[in-house]
Amino acid sequence: MQTRLWKTTWLALTVLIIAGCASSGLIRNESIPAIEAGRGYSLAAFEKTLSRTDNGVMLAFSGGGTRAAALSYGVLQQLKDTLIEDRSGKRRLLDDVGVISSVSGGSFTAAYYGLHGDKIFDDYEEVFLKKNIARSLVSSLLNPLNWFSSADRTEHAIQYYETEVFNNATFADMLRPDAPMVLINATDLTGGVRFSFTQEYFDLLCSDLSSFPVSRAVTASSAVPLLFKPVVVENHDGCSDGIPNWLTIAKSRADEDPELALTVAGMESYFDKVNHKYAHFVDGGISDNLGLRSIFDMTRLAGGTQEMLDFFNIDIARRFVIILVDASTQPDNGMGTSREAPSIANTINAMTDIQLHRYNTATVAEMTKSLGEWGQELSSSSNPVEPYFIRLSFEDIRDRATREFVNEIPTSLSLTENQVDTVVKVGRDLLRSNPEFIRLLSDIANSSDSLAEN
Repeated sequence: MQTRLWKTTWLALTVLIIAGCASSGLIRNESIPAIEAGRGYSLAAFEKTLSRTDNGVMLAFSGGGTRAAALSYGVLQQLKDTLIEDRSGKRRLLDDVGVISSVSGGSFTAAYYGLHGDKIFDDYEEVFLKKNIARSLVSSLLNPLNWFSSADRTEHAIQYYETEVFNNATFADMLRPDAPMVLINATDLTGGVRFSFTQEYFDLLCSDLSSFPVSRAVTASSAVPLLFKPVVVENHDGCSDGIPNWLTIAKSRADEDPELALTVAGMESYFDKVNHKYAHFVDGGISDNLGLRSIFDMTRLAGGTQEMLDFFNIDIARRFVIILVDASTQPDNGMGTSREAPSIANTINAMTDIQLHRYNTATVAEMTKSLGEWGQELSSSSNPVEPYFIRLSFEDIRDRATREFVNEIPTSLSLTENQVDTVVKVGRDLLRSNPEFIRLLSDIANSSDSLAEN
């Protein structure tokens, strides 16, 4: 009986491997005949949302599987419960969030909130956080009805997310009144491009984002290479007369900015409709595990923060706030306790962690520097702009036992209820106790007091 079971299992796995090798990426992005400024899910469409308050709050959700999704969810909870009052009136600080930039695990929370708003606080834990997503995906793959399907692991994941999490939503459904703009970020293996799912980027593909499924974008953002095949989109032709003027201008500035040069080169590659006929999207964490780089890209391409705001007709807030929700961990790999050579798996994990933390450190340092420069650039004597950079990290957990517990939570899509509850609470606690966040709330309160006196 056991021999027969093993034979059946191996047969199933063989069929899955053959099907996976034979399948090719399904195309689900529609072409457009011409580029129209401000159409669909674009930055221009969110002009009023981004200009409505004194507090321009941007959130960046990192990667890290369900751990990252739970941490960012806890931060949203705390923002909901934080009440403020200024010249715009009394409200929740969550209502001042204009942009959410996300990668990988953080993209599940960002997309769900972008689609449903406050409904996330009613059912998100049941729909996603406390579900054993990994087991559900494996069960789908092992279902005999799927053995001879042309769909690969990635397509099975997309189908699961579409029916069980995002209810067949497209980016047109993300255009809710007063909703923040959600930048779901992935990495295009074809040209090494950091790609944001906005209409501005889809214009490069001569494609319509409004009809594109949210589940495909989130899967692309979280598709770990080797475990999942890329999400493929077609780079259509015929909607433009060549490289747009804004990209040509950006290229003229790129000689003095290596990062901008890389971004411009990646953008230009989409106009080669022969050699870049398809884009192969994988985990956004490969090119930016913190979700911050897309903000750099936008400002660099525009020529500066003020130029970007002018281009999209956005009024700058008095307070410019970026909250980074960093779910990266530093687990103890135990290498230092033994003279034995580490296993291949431990070596790969250690190499990945080293590269990830070094890149994250460089990104945070650049954001800290840039935010100060942006504040000076946007300020005037009559209208000063105060920047705030609020970084939330497991390193700042005060309780040692909790810190050690959280750092051992794996990057996966199947956490225990206790792990989820702990990380959600950590997200709330980290934001509430953050010194820069406390400074922000104090400044808002003082501004409100001054207005009342006048």
